[in-house]
Amino acid sequence: MTGSEGRHVLITGGAGQLAQASAPAFAVRGWEVTALDIDEMDIRDRDLVFATVRALRPQVVLNLAALRDADECEVDVANAWATNDTAVHTLADACTDVGAHLTTISSDYVFDGDHDVPYVETDPAHPLSVYGETKLASESVVEQGFTAVRTAWLAGRRGANTIKTMLRLAADPDQAIAFVNDQTGSPTVAEDLAPVLERLSAERRPGVYHVTNQGQASWYELACHVLASAGHDPARMGSITTAELDPPRAAARPAYSVLDNAGLRRAGISALPDWRDAVRRLVEDLMEDRGYLR
Repeated sequence: MTGSEGRHVLITGGAGQLAQASAPAFAVRGWEVTALDIDEMDIRDRDLVFATVRALRPQVVLNLAALRDADECEVDVANAWATNDTAVHTLADACTDVGAHLTTISSDYVFDGDHDVPYVETDPAHPLSVYGETKLASESVVEQGFTAVRTAWLAGRRGANTIKTMLRLAADPDQAIAFVNDQTGSPTVAEDLAPVLERLSAERRPGVYHVTNQGQASWYELACHVLASAGHDPARMGSITTAELDPPRAAARPAYSVLDNAGLRRAGISALPDWRDAVRRLVEDLMEDRGYLR
């Protein structure tokens, strides 16, 4: 046990890949963990949220529940705002009610991509999509002393993600594969992000923080690295532009959304490893236990 002994964290979105990485990251630091998914606590239900938080009385609520599909958000706009914004403020109010600290996840999609250097936390945000708009709106909980963590291009050992999709496609030697070469971001491994979420939450650090693995890549560059890490020939990977996607995507993506983790540097918190090393370790683990099939 550590200094966090006896503390209790409530994790929403408990079935997701980041929740499955965060629960052990909190547990190893001595936290009691309660992870609830939508069937156990729908964060859009204000009465249920208050009842649950009052019953559990956690010291921290880590909100990982969201409508993450940016294209779905463009179609189901009301649900996107209810889940990604209104519900986050409900959690903030419930945390205030019991003296808990809220840490919630935001996104690189709050930026419009009109940059050629990494974004710092204080750069103006101009979302291109409903998803980005809802995430940006949810960040106002920092005005209540809470924490919003922007991350990007997330993949973990459990749950669905693009790296697992890449591995499944590559497993078929006859499968044609292509990823876009005109979107550049910050690939991030959930198991690297989770310990930082624990620290920011435990220390109740207010404000917006960028937390990603270091470096940058296009989706095409990431896919080539994934194939090479899995022992496949990266020359199999084709590259296309966003405009060539068929069908076209409903939500606009920022062409450049690399996040500079300036807030972590100011706080004296070590940077996450380079994305190449992190992704290579992730792929090796997935290949070893065939986890990418789940």
